Amino acid sequence: MDTALTRSQFVRWRAAIFAIFLASGLSVATWASRVPDIAASLGIDRAQIGLLLLGMGISSIVGISTGPLVMARTGARLGMLVMMLSFGAGVCLIGLGADLFGSVPLVVLGMVLFGYGNGSVDVMMNVEATAIEQQMGRTILPVFHAFFSFGTVLGAGAGVLAASLGMIVAVHAGIISAAIIAAAIVCFFQVPVREAALDPEPDVKPRFGARVHTALEAWREPRTYALGVVMLGMSFAEGGANDWIALGVVQGHHQESGMGALALAVFSVGMTVVRLFGGPLVDRFGRVAVLRVLAVAAASGILLFILSPNLPLVLIGAALWGIGASLGFPLGMSAAADDPAKAAARVSAAATIGYIAFLGGPPVLGVISEHIGLLNTLFILVALVVLSGLFSSAAKPLKMAEKAPTA
Repeated sequence: MDTALTRSQFVRWRAAIFAIFLASGLSVATWASRVPDIAASLGIDRAQIGLLLLGMGISSIVGISTGPLVMARTGARLGMLVMMLSFGAGVCLIGLGADLFGSVPLVVLGMVLFGYGNGSVDVMMNVEATAIEQQMGRTILPVFHAFFSFGTVLGAGAGVLAASLGMIVAVHAGIISAAIIAAAIVCFFQVPVREAALDPEPDVKPRFGARVHTALEAWREPRTYALGVVMLGMSFAEGGANDWIALGVVQGHHQESGMGALALAVFSVGMTVVRLFGGPLVDRFGRVAVLRVLAVAAASGILLFILSPNLPLVLIGAALWGIGASLGFPLGMSAAADDPAKAAARVSAAATIGYIAFLGGPPVLGVISEHIGLLNTLFILVALVVLSGLFSSAAKPLKMAEKAPTA
């Protein structure tokens, strides 16, 4: 049974999970904001960048898929520490491989570590965040995802600054890597041991088979897949922006690399603002109505980004894109956690579906873009976002969901 937390312990736990979301976003934007420089250092084209992303996407999907199994063995607390160390080291290796060694294999190794660690920790941090939301008794999961977006804003801003100063990727990535590793160690000591997160109790040998069954049981429920459709389009839109929006501005709209990083920052700011302040709107109007409105905003923003004849309109499109894609993933997580007794298993399954789209989709876009152009490829995102809006009724709260006490 989970030990009751004091107010101070709860606040430290919540702050630690906020920090883990932020570190994950920071790592993603560090890579995304320097894609043009990494490509130039390695002398590779869009198709080859797409293959690099495919390798990262495959390792991320493996991390996501095995995240519940890692939790079954180590629990979320230790698992998050190990996986943060993994993606922190991966960021560093990407920088070293791109600049100091000019080695594609070293960059690939870094991206595998980065992808696997980020994929696995994303499942665990969402399990922890939904548990906090259940204890607080109100919609707060979008705020956790706002911290992921805030991390991408910081990462994109650092990318703009590093590019403008002429800082090589190796130095930039090394600084970010050190910050992530330090955060991982500090956060480990603030996260409580919880039975619901499969953390093993002291001096008790975990029953691995039973834990695996608990972690995977949600995959037999139709609602898991219905929520997966809702999250698919928005996760695809978010992942596509993180990996391709900077290159779309540089190569599609013929702007400088600094403007590409600026567009990513604008996208991230739009997403962060809605995630910070969208919770009361969800509580007022409901998940389904909010998801439908945001699907319209995202589709409109992507179309504007593709078709705009000048940079100001491109940036407005990026902002609408970020606003529209902001709540699809966190509201899917909230819906998965409607029944507290089964929240961990359902959140793990839903996160797996969402992150497969988030991380596996962009490499596919890269390959397609070599045949029809990058901006034309983004029309695929418009179709997927519309599909997400059409299936948003799957996020309707369960009538049998229990209400958690307010913390």
